[in-house]
Amino acid sequence: MEITKKEIIVSTAIISFMMIIGLFISDEIENGKNEKNAEYQKAIHIQNAELFRHGMNTNVGNAFVYGDLEAVKPVTFEEIGGNYIYVRKVEEHYTMHTRTVTTTDSKGRTHTTTQVYWQWDYAGEEEIVCKEITFCGENFSVEKISMPEAHYLQTINPNSDIRFKYYGVNAKLTGTIYTNLSDSTISNNSDFFEDKTPEEALEICISGAGIVVFWIFWVLLICVMVAGFYYADNKWLET
Repeated sequence: MEITKKEIIVSTAIISFMMIIGLFISDEIENGKNEKNAEYQKAIHIQNAELFRHGMNTNVGNAFVYGDLEAVKPVTFEEIGGNYIYVRKVEEHYTMHTRTVTTTDSKGRTHTTTQVYWQWDYAGEEEIVCKEITFCGENFSVEKISMPEAHYLQTINPNSDIRFKYYGVNAKLTGTIYTNLSDSTISNNSDFFEDKTPEEALEICISGAGIVVFWIFWVLLICVMVAGFYYADNKWLET
């Protein structure tokens, strides 16, 4: 593929235009992040149940609160036992599949064959969630706090072709929530940082990873656009 001078000029213009747009978007992200960081840094830190209760009753606003999170009535599947806030059972079937494979021999001749292979395929799932939790000794509906990602528990194979994989969130956790304390309660979907102090949770919240992720995505997008432009039929540039 031969790249002409006109294509280089146009691709340079594309890169410049996309970089200008990227800088504008990046500034908007940075401004939003700075506003959010200011909110996080002004939030109070609470590490005992009495101050937590007082904060809700007096509408103190945003806070990082450290404490124990527990299920009021833990849930589980009978076959695995244990106690969990949330538990999920994923069913998988060991299924036969076929695929077409094309190879080339030493003489340049192609040969097509059908291969058979087996793999575990998703076949449905079932989940159970407790309805009520306590945090710092106060009762809330489970929807009030965003739970951490469920971790793998175990696998049960009733036979060679079917298996069930179990995932769960333990019935008791310790960590920090970021929330708004008002009207004698906490905000919905309050973020929970497992095994983190309020100071550690704050550091996670104010990290600048969003800008880095954006620029990685944006540079890759520019590369794809320029590559696509070079591979396109650009005869219109010859006129």
